[in-house]
Amino acid sequence: MAKVAALSLQFLLLLSFISGGALMMINGQKTWCVAKPSSDQATLLANINFACSHVDCRIMQRGCPCSSPDNLMNRASIAMNLYYQANGKNVWNCDFRGSGLIVITDPSYGNCIYA
Repeated sequence: MAKVAALSLQFLLLLSFISGGALMMINGQKTWCVAKPSSDQATLLANINFACSHVDCRIMQRGCPCSSPDNLMNRASIAMNLYYQANGKNVWNCDFRGSGLIVITDPSYGNCIYA
């Protein structure tokens, strides 16, 4: 199973390089970047600060659609995805020192729509 996952990752990286850095959607699947559940609080806060220094994170402000639930895991996932989407959806744009996870299931909830 681990060999299959490793080969899949290598294939996706190859596609990324062939396409000039943009990760191609396979069978029309969209991807999002979220924080790994195992990430510690300091890492999540650093990810929020980094991502929001490069992209507009106003969607997380109080009263905006993604302001609730107000916890670091949720806020980091939103910020990390904003950064990932704005920078070409490359694998490395969701690394965040190993704390990012690319998912194919839409993490949107309620009125908070992940781009």
